[in-house]
Amino acid sequence: MKRRNFLKSVPLAAGGAFAINSIPMHILAKENRILRAAELDDNDRVLVIIQLHGGNDGLNSVIPVNQYDLYYNLRPNIAIPAKNSARRYIPLDSTFSDESKLVGLHPDMTGVKSMYDTGKINIVQGVSYPKNNGSHFRGRDIWLMGAGFDRYEDSGWVGRYLSKQYAPEKYPDDFPNANMLDPLAIELGSDVSLLFHQKGNIPTSVSLPNNPEAFVEVLNGLVGFDDVELDPRGLPPAYLKDSPYYKEMEWILGLEDKTEQYAERLLNVYNNAPATSVPYPETYPFSAPKSYQRNGLSGQLQVVSRLISGGAKTKVYMVKIGGFDTHADQVESHDATMGLHAALMYHISSAMQAFQADLRARGIEDRVVTMTISEFGRRIKSNGSYGTDHGKGGPMFLFGKYVKGGVTGHNMDLTGSPSNVDMQYDYRQIYANLLHDWLKVPKDQLGGLNDGIVMGSNTDTNFYDGPKEDGDGFYKPLNLIDETITGTEGFFNERFSLRNAYPNPTKGQTTMSFFINSEAMVNLKIMDIKGKTVKTVIQEKKSPGEHQVQVNLADLEPGMYFYKIEAGLLQETKKIIVQ
Repeated sequence: MKRRNFLKSVPLAAGGAFAINSIPMHILAKENRILRAAELDDNDRVLVIIQLHGGNDGLNSVIPVNQYDLYYNLRPNIAIPAKNSARRYIPLDSTFSDESKLVGLHPDMTGVKSMYDTGKINIVQGVSYPKNNGSHFRGRDIWLMGAGFDRYEDSGWVGRYLSKQYAPEKYPDDFPNANMLDPLAIELGSDVSLLFHQKGNIPTSVSLPNNPEAFVEVLNGLVGFDDVELDPRGLPPAYLKDSPYYKEMEWILGLEDKTEQYAERLLNVYNNAPATSVPYPETYPFSAPKSYQRNGLSGQLQVVSRLISGGAKTKVYMVKIGGFDTHADQVESHDATMGLHAALMYHISSAMQAFQADLRARGIEDRVVTMTISEFGRRIKSNGSYGTDHGKGGPMFLFGKYVKGGVTGHNMDLTGSPSNVDMQYDYRQIYANLLHDWLKVPKDQLGGLNDGIVMGSNTDTNFYDGPKEDGDGFYKPLNLIDETITGTEGFFNERFSLRNAYPNPTKGQTTMSFFINSEAMVNLKIMDIKGKTVKTVIQEKKSPGEHQVQVNLADLEPGMYFYKIEAGLLQETKKIIVQ
């Protein structure tokens, strides 16, 4: 590829985002500190961020079961049914003693429910930032900056944190190198993100289409300038030498070769891992706008899983899905459980379920945590257009083998007809917990989240304790990560179990009981020592909760038997003695 050909696709505006055939390349900075991180980091953990563009309606994603009547009255034209419907909300967890934690999921979030039941999801309620003004562009900037509403930073929280953690390294001259062959940050999609900017430096990440092969095809297919006024090497005219544009172009040209090297390296990594053995969902199976029928997350997550499995040292990935600005037609007028928002909930839920299964099949599930972010939630009251307007707080979803399963926070109090979901957690608290508990950043170094930003503003003081000047106050333990071996097993056993029969041994009658946390078809049977079924106790659908049944065993010969339950995720067998 010739230098001047390379320039054809570069925007001719000072400070403009550099893109190749509409695929932006976040150019790595001259004193790149982020790439140095991968060389020095002593863990191979990965953070995946799913950005939900438009502001997700949290109340139709995570439904306040304990206040269902109020919820329904405040949004009657879009409320998810509670009963008497084949597509009613999914009860999430019946084990909570605190009713304010009782929630339901949208009926198309069966994948989330399944992952929750195995202890691999934490739902954090009421996440926002002080004085959220409901602006799309400002809200996204704030979430990506990791700063307060009154800050205007040219850097993102990931870029600042890493640049504070690791010594600067000369780039691009020494990169890629034997210790760091990969970009630390990768974005999939075509948007330019503030997330990976470093203070005073050019952004640091590589943006890719949905697969590395297409990325390489784009690079190899460039055509360029033939303008005779340009320098033969493709540099702008000399009279622009002192302009910011000239300096940026000089930097871009210095990365031309590096760009190709990264593409080839990523393609090699991608091809080093086999194609997934797990089927990813492709389309929404019900009624929704045509443009949202296709699952836009599946392809992105497949690429991420394959790159990690193939050996990429990349630490942070960002994938994106749009369509959440649901002012109108959020639901179908004849069925509130279907439509645009339903399709989006299905896409996230089903793609993430496939992604977790893919990671597990590749043996890398223990290396990855995924979180969702969205610039704001939606209003509590629906509007007359079967939609919702810009709001404030909303839920965040955390996924992963070592995520501590459960719900963090509680349902918003809907009494008094409030207009917005209140903030329970500043989004920076979630970031700080993941940095410390997942990426193992020491607490006294969490100032990198807010490096160079004064934390002691009136809006922040009430939310954090600890030194305001170094950022440690952002970290308040939220117990979002659980690395104990029995963590997910214990979570599951508290929600799905076959109890010990009583009495056992028995001379004729016993009581069998079980607990399930999801509606399921229950098959409870008794087998002899050869595995032959001698009695069917239950064969019917049961609701979540505790169930007991009296079983007459007088017709069985004395001896040892087994009773086995099959109820969705619950598959368990116990022994019983008939005397």
